[in-house]
Amino acid sequence: MMDSILVVCEGNICRSPMAQALLARQLPGVSVMSAGWAAVVGRGADPIAIELMAEREIDIGGHIAVDLNLHHMRSAQLVLSMTQAQRRQIETDYPFAKGKVYRLGEHQGIDVLDPYRKGRAAFEMALAQIELGVAHWLDAMVRLTH
Repeated sequence: MMDSILVVCEGNICRSPMAQALLARQLPGVSVMSAGWAAVVGRGADPIAIELMAEREIDIGGHIAVDLNLHHMRSAQLVLSMTQAQRRQIETDYPFAKGKVYRLGEHQGIDVLDPYRKGRAAFEMALAQIELGVAHWLDAMVRLTH
């Protein structure tokens, strides 16, 4: 079973905090972290993301954005990016991570598009894509352990 998972998006205030929270709820013994490729360091999660997660009874109000760094990449056994471009960039900057970096939407062949500053409908769409990706990864992890 995985001990540590890292979820990466652009600013670490919308997509990755939501994915992190969903994974952490389903994997209580696993360290699930998130970071941003170009994080809005020190900023909390977007209010719409907080609201949508609260509707799922998950509190991400204490989330603080952090930049992706070498420690994250070395400690994570699985790194999930939101887009193929992010995956390529991570593998370029951290070549040792090849083989453990995938898109969250890898199984569906989709990028989870950035909802930042695009309103609640865009956040709902991104969260639906995140929930689908999380479900597929959880299923894949269960199959690997059995």
